[in-house]
Amino acid sequence: MKIKHSKYKNTGILFELLVRQITADTLSGKSSPATGIMKKYFIKSELSKEYKLYETLFKKTGLTEGKADITINTLLETSKKLNRKSLKREKYNLINEIKKHYNLDEFFKTQLPHYRVQASFYILTEIYNQDDLTNPTQIIDHKVTLLEHLTTSTINKEVVKDNIIEEFKSYDKDLRILTYRVLLEKFNGKYESLNSNQKVVLKEFINSVDSTPALRNFYNSKIGEIKNMLSELNKKVSDKAIQIKINEVSSLLEEAGKNEKINDDHLINLLQYYSLVEELQKANG
Repeated sequence: MKIKHSKYKNTGILFELLVRQITADTLSGKSSPATGIMKKYFIKSELSKEYKLYETLFKKTGLTEGKADITINTLLETSKKLNRKSLKREKYNLINEIKKHYNLDEFFKTQLPHYRVQASFYILTEIYNQDDLTNPTQIIDHKVTLLEHLTTSTINKEVVKDNIIEEFKSYDKDLRILTYRVLLEKFNGKYESLNSNQKVVLKEFINSVDSTPALRNFYNSKIGEIKNMLSELNKKVSDKAIQIKINEVSSLLEEAGKNEKINDDHLINLLQYYSLVEELQKANG
């Protein structure tokens, strides 16, 4: 029997999406139901115990093949000690809780950087916790995926970010609350001057950071929107010199190509263009 992956039951994916949702809600300036959901389902629960296995998996990189193999086997054996009945019930209740506050399709649309690794680990834990015979090829394929992840020595921004998150989660409760408040104050202070259009852009870049096609479509739609705004503003400007400048700026606005990867430069461009539009709007009433 072949096991299929379910992102609705993948504890690692559920946890990461909730973290991202908290960030998006905070950026929107509203209270985040995801915060309460995290506290309710990921503290002293079977879900929290299973998440620790995913957490360990992503802490371990740059291992030798031998150590990587031992790590995988240890995590899979540990997963067999979890209460599967309680875990199933908690996941069911968690999804219902998320559904009360968010659109599930929107919530799960974000593409995650380690989706493939998380999916492989989920499938292997399901295989190791059932009595039915499983296709050996499936076990081998997913173990190879985990081995590749654990033996890589490449250090990138995503790994650094994950390490910071893991370190934060290791703090005791009071320290986490204090750290969170300090970060939130700095975050709000840094972005309080953004206008509504800029906040929408920043929020989308956070939510779709790894979803290149969606982010490219969003970027191109905003480029078109800014062009229209500049065109309308140009009709109201009486100063010929300013009209020429607006036309020059408008001519620089280009949509991203079909295969172009959206990055931080595109984000900065949009923020600056919206800032310019805001200044022109103020100058022209």
